Amino acid sequence: MFPLFSLPITDPTWIFLIVLVIILFAPLLLGKLKIPHIIGMILAGVIIGEHGLNILERDSSFQLFGQVGLYYIMFLAGLEMDMEDFRKNKIKGLVFGLLTFFIPMALGIWSSMALLGFGALSSVLLASMYASHTLIAYPIVSRYGLSRQRSVTISIGGTAVTVTLALVVLALVSGLFNGTATPIYWVKLGLKVTLIALVIIFVFPKIGRLFFRKYDDAVMQFVFVLALVFLGGGLISLAGMEGILGAFLVGMVLNPLIPKVSPLMTRLEFVGNALFIPYFLIGVGMIVDVRSFVAGGTALKVAVVMTVAATLSKWLAAWLTQKIYRMSSNERKMIFGLSNAQAAATLAAVLVGHEIIMENGERLLNDDVLNGTIVMILITCIISTIETERACRRFTVVGGPDIPPEGEREKEKILIPVANPDTIENLINIALMIKDSRRKDGIVALNVIDDSGDATAGEAGRRNLEKAARIASAANVRAEMHTRYDINISSGIVHTIKECSATDVVIGLHKKSSILDSFFGSLTGNILKGTSREVMVVRLEMPPNTFKGIVVFVPPRAEFETGFARWVTHLCRMAVQTGCRIHFNAAGDTPEALRLAADKADIGTLADYTRLPQDEPVRIDGMKVDKEQLLVVVSARAGSISYDPSFDRLPAVLNKDFAESNLMIIFPEQIDRQDIVSFSDPRGNS
Repeated sequence: MFPLFSLPITDPTWIFLIVLVIILFAPLLLGKLKIPHIIGMILAGVIIGEHGLNILERDSSFQLFGQVGLYYIMFLAGLEMDMEDFRKNKIKGLVFGLLTFFIPMALGIWSSMALLGFGALSSVLLASMYASHTLIAYPIVSRYGLSRQRSVTISIGGTAVTVTLALVVLALVSGLFNGTATPIYWVKLGLKVTLIALVIIFVFPKIGRLFFRKYDDAVMQFVFVLALVFLGGGLISLAGMEGILGAFLVGMVLNPLIPKVSPLMTRLEFVGNALFIPYFLIGVGMIVDVRSFVAGGTALKVAVVMTVAATLSKWLAAWLTQKIYRMSSNERKMIFGLSNAQAAATLAAVLVGHEIIMENGERLLNDDVLNGTIVMILITCIISTIETERACRRFTVVGGPDIPPEGEREKEKILIPVANPDTIENLINIALMIKDSRRKDGIVALNVIDDSGDATAGEAGRRNLEKAARIASAANVRAEMHTRYDINISSGIVHTIKECSATDVVIGLHKKSSILDSFFGSLTGNILKGTSREVMVVRLEMPPNTFKGIVVFVPPRAEFETGFARWVTHLCRMAVQTGCRIHFNAAGDTPEALRLAADKADIGTLADYTRLPQDEPVRIDGMKVDKEQLLVVVSARAGSISYDPSFDRLPAVLNKDFAESNLMIIFPEQIDRQDIVSFSDPRGNS
């Protein structure tokens, strides 16, 4: 018989097609009704599942993709978290985690025993289901670009705490019935989990850093990251805990290696949000048995009590956290929205409890609890997505502290000459790190063809431009492509800066072709003479996402330069993207000016400062910089307020002591003096 008329459909082609149609049209339909997309996925699962129209059954594909989607949610939550903000708010996250565990436990045990008549062990296991929660609504936060909000960081930290404690309760209850809950069992469990956690924390980052330095293939990097996610989840599962904790932990340790604005991050988010996470949500909806509640009775009562107890306890935990730390009402709504959804650990607990047969022959958690749990999952997910969506919109309307003014965002445009195909990827990645992450443009790739060059230069330049555009596009950023014919390369770059109104230039460091050649080369010198814009000269020995730190040397009086705040902001953005600590070295009053500029750039405690004793140009002779760090030297053009003749020695020092180091030399923006007429130069010549 034709597969469409045989229900449930079992043909893999039609199953996958129906799921794709739901993923495609559910957001389109519900978007017009202003209903969060996640709810649409769950409701679609209810309709097409075996308890609905019986179009599809929850086969192994939903179990497989659902597990991947569940891991993906926890992995992305750890990956997109602002680690420095997490460190600053770790106490708040711990407090919220304890509140959101113990309040549901207390309310859950009381309601289960007093209102539902369950025994002590059943009530404890049921209460642990209320205590745990899943970050179902996190994709909404990610879509709005609010993952760095304090309330989001606290919610994620609290999630790790309460899920861990809830899974410990699950292991305790199941151990009591299978005879493994002995002191030796708990010692072994603690040792195994601790050992595996240490392996993930200390070994995985080293493996990741080595892999990213050696392989730059996009597919290999993507598969490698997923392999680490499931390796971490599998190891934690072998230790006796749920694998979602391993996925979350892997996301946290890989956080510094995967910049927020990068092709790899875009691919990870795209695949998860386009396929795996929707598959998981549809599978959750397919478990719901609506018919068991039509007639009312015990199942309906259990569902109502469970939903009210879970929702009320989570709201109380969010409210107490708000009052303790004097947070805004919208932050409370965000915390409540993210922490209210029940799914992952809740499903694990109810399935384990449903399989346990007590001495009287009854199940520890009966069928009514199983059905009530699914309804609780559905309703709490709906409440969670609605509240999170409202909180995100409110944050967007009022504007967060990390959102720069619109006028300031419009001015930024970074020009990147792409003459050398070997340096294109690193230069584009540097530009992606220093640009405003909320802008989807602002990068200009330039190919200059010398009029006296050969005919093949145009074709090679076109390939370089396409490569640059592909790398930027993979990070969801549109790069303008410009090809220009000029009398020489430097003239073409200078003229394009003016035509495109570029604010910054990122170029690769010139490689000396002979002993008589200069360190910077004539190209860089001509660009510096021809433009007053900020110029970054870069030489990288490794991908920028694998840096372990950024060391900056700043000359005295650098704070009086026109472009001071701009280059400080750029370095701060790079530190945030790479998860590195940035260390400023300066003399005089410059460190305090750097601190103020970094605070304005919202870098927080990622920066530290060393005040050098001498009030003279910074000397880097003999300084030690790790090969895995980025050395940044802030220089100046001749005639600027922070310029000193000793800068003429800089190339020799860099060439001697830092020949193998990752290097960035910044020439800050200056006032354009070409049109200024003075007494000494009445014609206004530069």
